Amino acid sequence: MSAARRVLVISKRSAYDLYVRQKKVARVIALLDRNDATVARLLRADSHHAQTVDEVRAAIDHVGWRATFRERDRIGEVAGFDLVISVGGDGTLMWVSHSVGDTPMLGVNSAPQDSVGFLCGTYMGAVREHLVAIEEGRVARVRAARMQVAVDGAVVQRRVLNDVLFAHPVPAITSKYILEFGGACEEQKSSGLWVSTAAGSTAAIRSAGGRPMPFRSRMLQYAVREPYLAPGAEYQHVRGFVHPDESLRVRNKMRDARLYADGSRNAVSVELGQIVEFSLSDEPLVLMGVSPHAILTRKRGDGMTTIPPPHAHDQ
Repeated sequence: MSAARRVLVISKRSAYDLYVRQKKVARVIALLDRNDATVARLLRADSHHAQTVDEVRAAIDHVGWRATFRERDRIGEVAGFDLVISVGGDGTLMWVSHSVGDTPMLGVNSAPQDSVGFLCGTYMGAVREHLVAIEEGRVARVRAARMQVAVDGAVVQRRVLNDVLFAHPVPAITSKYILEFGGACEEQKSSGLWVSTAAGSTAAIRSAGGRPMPFRSRMLQYAVREPYLAPGAEYQHVRGFVHPDESLRVRNKMRDARLYADGSRNAVSVELGQIVEFSLSDEPLVLMGVSPHAILTRKRGDGMTTIPPPHAHDQ
C-alpha cells in the first residue's frame, strides 16, 4: 500500500511498567516478590509487549515506511498520517480509535496470551508478514460501525467503537430511568443499560443476554443489565436492536448518572432529567486485517468456538 508511508504507532504502557517502573507501587512490588497469583502474568505480559514494540519497529523499517512513535496517554494529532497502528490489545485500540476519523487503523495484539485482541488485525510474532501484505495491497479494509451519543441534543461521543454503559456511578445503587424506543416509554430499574455496536456485541452486552451481530452490521443493540421487577411486573424492552435510521432514548431519573463509553476512561456525567440518545455515528472506523466474520468466534481453551450468528432480520 504505497499510500501508507507516514505511519503513527501508538503503544500502551504495560501494567508492570506503570505500577513498578513508573509509580513504584510498594504493594505490587511486594506481591511480585512473593510470586502472588494475582500478579503472576505481569512480567510475562510486559516482556511480550516490549518484544512486540521492537517487532513493529523492525517490520516498519523492513517495508520502508516513515513512522512516528507515541505512547497511549500522549496520542496528539493524528491528521496527516496514512495509517495508525495501535500496539496493545482491544482496550488500546479502542482508546486510540476515539482520536481517529477516516484514517485506517491496524491493531497489534502485543501479548496474545494475556490480552483480548478480537479487533486487532495482527499479533506478536506475525507483524512483519502483515505489514508486507498491507504494503502489497493484500489486506482488506473493514468499515466498522461506530455509535454516537448525545445528551440533551449535544453530542458527547461520536466515535464509540464497542459499547456504552449507562448506570449509576456506584455499582451497588439501582439505576433508574425511562427507556423510550419505538414509540413506547417504559420506566425501569436495573443495574444499568448496555448499548453496543456490532463490534462490541460479543463483549459485555453478550454477558447481559445480548446476541452476537455480524461485524458489518450497522445496527445497534441494547440490553438491560439485571432488571429489577416488582412482583407481577414485566418489562417489554429488556433487549433489542436499533436500526440505522432509529435512535434509543433514555431519560435519567437519578441525581447522578454516568455514561461509560468504551470503558471507564471516557465517562460523561448525566444530570437528573437529562435525555441521552444513542444512534449510529456517521464516522465508521476503517480497520485493517480484521475479517468481517472474526467477531463470531471466541477462544475456548486451546481451540475456537463459533458463536451462531443472529437471524437475518437481526442483521
